[in-house]
Amino acid sequence: MELGPFSELLLIVLIHCGETQEIPKVVASINPNEPVFMGENVTLTCGIGKGEGVYNLQYHWKKEGSVTPVSNEMEYSISSVEQFHAGNYICEVKDSKGSTDSLASNAVSLTVFATPEATVTVWPGSPVFTGESVTLKCEVAGYNGWKYEWYKFKTITSSWTSVTPSENYTVKGYSLSIREDAVVDREAYRCRGVRYHRPSTTQYSTSATIITKALPRVTISVDPQSPVFTGESVTLKCEVKDYDGWTYQWYKRNNLNQWIVLLQSVHYTVNRDTITISRDAVVNGEQYRCQGKRHDRPSASQYNNVTLTVKAVKTKPELTSNLQGAALTGNPVTLYCKLKQSAGWRFYWSKHTQNPENETSTATSSYTISSMTPSDEVKYRCRAGRGNPVYYTHYSDVLLVKVTERPKPVVNIKPDKLIFERETVTLICNIQGGGDTSWTYSWYKDGYKFNLCSRSQQCKIRSITEANSGKYTCIGQRSDSQSTETSDALTLILSSAAQAVLSVFPQSWLTEGDTVTLTCEVRGSSTGWTFSWYSDNQKLLSNSSRGAGGSYTVSSAAINHTGVYMCRAERGEPAYQTQYSNQQPLWITGISPRVSLIISPSITQHFSGDSLLLRCEDHSGSTGWRVRRYTDIGRVSDCSSGWGSVTGSTCTISSLFTAHTGVYWCQSESGGSSNPVNITVQVSGESDSQAPPSMLRLLSILLPASLFLIVLIVLGVRCYSARTKPDVHTRSYTLREAETLA
Repeated sequence: MELGPFSELLLIVLIHCGETQEIPKVVASINPNEPVFMGENVTLTCGIGKGEGVYNLQYHWKKEGSVTPVSNEMEYSISSVEQFHAGNYICEVKDSKGSTDSLASNAVSLTVFATPEATVTVWPGSPVFTGESVTLKCEVAGYNGWKYEWYKFKTITSSWTSVTPSENYTVKGYSLSIREDAVVDREAYRCRGVRYHRPSTTQYSTSATIITKALPRVTISVDPQSPVFTGESVTLKCEVKDYDGWTYQWYKRNNLNQWIVLLQSVHYTVNRDTITISRDAVVNGEQYRCQGKRHDRPSASQYNNVTLTVKAVKTKPELTSNLQGAALTGNPVTLYCKLKQSAGWRFYWSKHTQNPENETSTATSSYTISSMTPSDEVKYRCRAGRGNPVYYTHYSDVLLVKVTERPKPVVNIKPDKLIFERETVTLICNIQGGGDTSWTYSWYKDGYKFNLCSRSQQCKIRSITEANSGKYTCIGQRSDSQSTETSDALTLILSSAAQAVLSVFPQSWLTEGDTVTLTCEVRGSSTGWTFSWYSDNQKLLSNSSRGAGGSYTVSSAAINHTGVYMCRAERGEPAYQTQYSNQQPLWITGISPRVSLIISPSITQHFSGDSLLLRCEDHSGSTGWRVRRYTDIGRVSDCSSGWGSVTGSTCTISSLFTAHTGVYWCQSESGGSSNPVNITVQVSGESDSQAPPSMLRLLSILLPASLFLIVLIVLGVRCYSARTKPDVHTRSYTLREAETLA
């Protein structure tokens, strides 16, 4: 075998020393040579067997799996060992002179166990009730011979302090007992075990926090509720709502201010959670208390006290109703029996002549008669009672309930039953015989609630449209909920736009000094209108008349009253206006007119296509006269406006049309005028004077039929005219007609 320098050195040393055995081994050892616990100290030692006199060696401790030494000392000490220190270790030895050769030791194993853990248990379990003591128990599993140390957390210093035996704490073996008055809510405790052998100590236990809770509350109910009246028995009931299995103990404070236990007796009847005090043992101001008890935790409840209040005077209720006047037939009425005392009463109702055995009883202090009739107009009374046997109050004073017939309202309408579109309408709910009562109103349209109207008596609908047509009813209600019948329905029907109609009396042609009256009416309506008058589009006056039509009277007509008149009506707020009326002309002439209208030809009935000459002839020789006319289209115009040609005071119409039909007159700039002349223009071929009416009607029917029928009619007319032997003037019209027809 070939030896390295370090090995050769060792061999030379050994030979020199007379030792020619094998090369020594590097030996690793561990103390303690057994499993250790976390927190203990461990020493690993590296040695060379029979290596005395060998110096200048280097040592390297390595943990299995790592190439980096954990120590370069012959001894590797670990203080307070942890779990991560566990594993196999070897020691390498080499010459300190720089040789790369080394000898490795045997492997030693370090086993680390966790330090035993202490656990704390608390009795009784959470929560701990007020008045209970607490015992803490510290235990360590797996080893024996432990003693225990206890610690309490101080909030002020935020540190753990040792707990030693005292008047509040008793330490015995593994337990710590805390006296009941030293138990503090949310106080934390912990422990650990110590002993002489390994392991000598445990880990600290997790902290145990004590949670305290007040004892359950007990409630006492008194039946009947206080105050109690002399002659009533009283039952007290004790109850703890939390947990089950309670029994109850009753106490009474005696004259020595001591609480004595109450047991079953002549005056006291005990029944599990109740105690009944007989009527002769009920005394004002006496105090009672109770406490709940049970076998499980919590074993007791808190105490609770009650003081009885007893009144010697028998009470008397007050009887009232919801009415603010007489009851209306068919309406409900509610009576109230007011008792300014505690609860637990039943109420008894009767008519003042009724036998008490036939009383009606209710659990509440009100009684409702669903539908009043005249027979219900009587005096009523009430009383209250409670307990068993029943303790009754006095009867109330009697209350007379009057009953009257339920009124039926009537719906009226403003301004009129005939309503025009876009007009403002007001519906009024009138209650006949309603008295001075303050009513509120409900409106209905076609049987449904009409929400557009408030609860007022008047329902105003602005700018009414067809959608507002329908049947409207109303009901009145008093503040005491008494209501009327439903009114009869008012049917709201809309008409188209209102039309004013103007008429004149006695006639349109007047002489100076005559009296004339213009009358304005609204077609189909006669209520609430105000009328305005216009002459030649100028407003004359308004508000002249209200009611059934308006009139405008000129008591002594003058020349300047000549003109075209119109009227218009309005009503409501905001004002609704009718359309303008038809135009009505008035012609006023002097008694002896200074001018005459001369017509050529001198006839009043003309045919279309003819010419016509109209001339103003002034008897006084004055000038400035012009020809004017008024036609069926309602216009007044001068000859110069286009329908004729003017030469001085003469107006010429070269070709007549039916539209020229109208009233013509002469008028001066000063307002003077001639007598009017009515001129009619017919279509050529039509003449009422040349044929009987029956023939004209027949002609109008048969003309469209055929040319043959027309020829026959013409021949018939000629024959008829020949038999009548007309005079010279008539003959000229007949000839004109025949020529035209031919």
